[in-house]
Amino acid sequence: SSMLSVWLKYKEFERAVRVEEIDGLRLVKRLAEDMEEMFHKKAQAMKRLVEAAEEAHLQHEEDPNLQYEYFNAVLINEVDEEGNSVELGGEFILQPNDHFNNLSVNLSLSVVQVPTNMYNKDSAIVNGVYWSEALNKVFVDNFERDPSLIWQYFGSAKGFFRQYPGIKWKPDEHGVIAFDCRNRKWYIQAATSPKDVVILVDVSGSMKGLRLTIARQTVSSILDTLGDDDFFNIIAYNEELHYVEPCLNGTLVQADVTNKDLYFLSICVLTSLTLSLYFQFNETGRGSECSQAIMLVTDGAVDTYDAIFAKYNWPDRKVRIFPYLIGRESAFADNLKWMACANKGYFTQISTLADVQENVMEYLHVLSRPKVIDQEHDTVWTEAYIDSTRNRGILLGVVGTDVPVSELLKTIPKYKLGIHGYAFAITNNGYILTHPDLRPLYGDGKKRRKPNYSSVDLSEVEWEDKDDTLRNAMVNRKTGTFSMEVKKKLVRKYFFLTFSLGVALSRGHGKFFFRGNVTVEEGRKFVFSGLLTFTLSSSVTYCNTDEHPEHRYLSQIEAIKLYLSGYEPHLQCDKELIQEVLFDAVVTAPLEAYWTSLVLNKSENSDKGVEIAYLGTRTGLSRINLFVVDFLTAEDKEGVFNADHFPLWYKRAAEQVPGTFVILEDSKGFQLTKGILCRFLFFIFLQCAALDGKCSISCDDENINCYLIDNNGFVLVAEDYTLVRHQHTKRHTHTDALSTCQSNSQSSPFFLPHLFFFLAVCAVIGRSFVIQQIPSSNLFMVVVDNKCDCSIGYTLSVIALTSAAHNESLKCERLKMQKDRRRPDTCHPFHPEENSMECGGAVGLTPSLTATLICVLLALLPR
Repeated sequence: SSMLSVWLKYKEFERAVRVEEIDGLRLVKRLAEDMEEMFHKKAQAMKRLVEAAEEAHLQHEEDPNLQYEYFNAVLINEVDEEGNSVELGGEFILQPNDHFNNLSVNLSLSVVQVPTNMYNKDSAIVNGVYWSEALNKVFVDNFERDPSLIWQYFGSAKGFFRQYPGIKWKPDEHGVIAFDCRNRKWYIQAATSPKDVVILVDVSGSMKGLRLTIARQTVSSILDTLGDDDFFNIIAYNEELHYVEPCLNGTLVQADVTNKDLYFLSICVLTSLTLSLYFQFNETGRGSECSQAIMLVTDGAVDTYDAIFAKYNWPDRKVRIFPYLIGRESAFADNLKWMACANKGYFTQISTLADVQENVMEYLHVLSRPKVIDQEHDTVWTEAYIDSTRNRGILLGVVGTDVPVSELLKTIPKYKLGIHGYAFAITNNGYILTHPDLRPLYGDGKKRRKPNYSSVDLSEVEWEDKDDTLRNAMVNRKTGTFSMEVKKKLVRKYFFLTFSLGVALSRGHGKFFFRGNVTVEEGRKFVFSGLLTFTLSSSVTYCNTDEHPEHRYLSQIEAIKLYLSGYEPHLQCDKELIQEVLFDAVVTAPLEAYWTSLVLNKSENSDKGVEIAYLGTRTGLSRINLFVVDFLTAEDKEGVFNADHFPLWYKRAAEQVPGTFVILEDSKGFQLTKGILCRFLFFIFLQCAALDGKCSISCDDENINCYLIDNNGFVLVAEDYTLVRHQHTKRHTHTDALSTCQSNSQSSPFFLPHLFFFLAVCAVIGRSFVIQQIPSSNLFMVVVDNKCDCSIGYTLSVIALTSAAHNESLKCERLKMQKDRRRPDTCHPFHPEENSMECGGAVGLTPSLTATLICVLLALLPR
């Protein structure tokens, strides 16, 4: 047989085989070092962009009359009715590139995108685009140094976005491009320090109609600028104060996607009604404990309340005040501007909905001043790197690059982790950076992005860690080990590091490592013999072909050949992995001869029902032989190997006792025609031998039903599938814990031919059944009395808790629940050299603010 031929070949090399115990901590430390080196290379690329941007801006003299034609990302290659290039368009060469998901790009130039609400040829935009042209050379140089880089970009504080490589931007189905880099999470987190923000919204009688609509949009835009490291609360006021979320009075809540969404719903129903409020001030210690600000959204103020500020905020002025004047009136604007200037804030007036976005962004420029004056270039791994200038504490913008998950996976030695092993990483907030159970896409074709995909907590996928022991240890940058049972007979041991990186290894398959070895000479002889009838996983990196330009077009097998030839010292390969995969190739080579003999005797084997034969090893080597079909389908190829997981058929087979076989529904290994399998098995079922030469009962008896099930209880073969579907199956509703919630229910119902529930009912009502395992397999033969009525007296009742009070209680509990998080290492809340007189212009207002309001809020924020 095929297994015997492989076994005999293995015996030839048995003396060179070792079984080693895996040192989990050592493994995770090595993995962390590899990841850190990869991150360092990206950070160095961003540092070169920072230096180039600062130098280019320093050499540039602002010219309000500057005229400059640049490549606008939306207008390139566009023509007018006469066939001429439109202004800011022009011919821009684009070519498909597989490194950028086969999108058409220009590797020599970048393009510039300007937000829809800004004028393409505004003086500030044109000047910024002009001096930032110097970044093109650095973009290209960075990509040549590190071909694993993908998108590089510069997000300007003026609003424009320069992207390399150049690519054409297309509007959405509504003809709009809503992108503004300054609203993106990476920009805000890089440009400012973590912040605690209290938003005060005037809902007095004068705030109605358009004013109230603008106020709601202003609050919504402020929330859009808050990220996972920020904390906030919203308070509405007229003659009294009341919290928009009453259960959060006197405290702050983390600005994650879920919490902000809850507040979005609340601000939509803000009205100018007087509500009573009982509250207490924040004594919980929650918050970022860094930058602090009060956002005042109002249509007027009758006083400056300098005595209140003098008592609670001066002389340090640690709490900044940002007044947003709503409406066109300008009667008492000086009072609001004075509040901003006296408290290191910024005053703006918002007259229309179109003014909201630009005016809200002003506060970010103010909060960025301390970091800029300190000349801090913080690397923030939300895919961004901060860029600053030495000129009066004015932020130039943020430069960044994307690090694809595939780059992280390349550093993970999957072949060492075992079938149930994996690596994962989290942020300082406990949110997942990479994890095999993180599923950011959903819907048909997995093309829709989940709204909270970037804020999935580790506890939502490692749910067996009910006390958050593992999560909290990683958040707090501890090093150690942790074990827990994830299912029966499967215990995972977790190794974690201060890098917030973890590795999970299962006991058994994950505890030991099989190390086979062949000499370099044997491997070279095999590789150059022309017997390369195997394939290697395209997502496993055996050799780094990105390091040098001359290696970039090599396949992994070609790179291995070049490495073994010894003629290319600059080619970096994983020597250990290559030795392992060569061992697998040599030992499994006899399988090809066996399969070939079967193909040559195809007429003799056509009745066996074998369509495809597979072999896979933990190093990513695959051998596939087609007995019936002439090509592999996309599903067949998916069943081989990926960088982040072993295929299901491999896992299930590896879990079995050596020497046994596994049959799976719609899976790989030996792929059999199901009809032939059914006929073959029922031919066996109908045979019966007893001591007297004849059985009193067999599977063709009308009083019994025979089934073949796997070790998970699923029916593989049945006499009558209609009977199975209607009598012996339960309707299951599969709910993805990470799925999005939709009005028509996200759960997907399906029928499982599952016998366990059916057999339990039969046992209760006294009907007989027999289960017998089929030797050397994962299969069971089940014989059931067909008179058993599974529906008698068994009803499943579900009691739904739908009361409004219950739902409100759950929402409040969710908002108050705060998991452990680690505050960022750096904080730049204020700087003594700030120019606090750059605090906005003067326009008008209407009376409404009370002295008590300012006193209350200033008492809320300081620690």
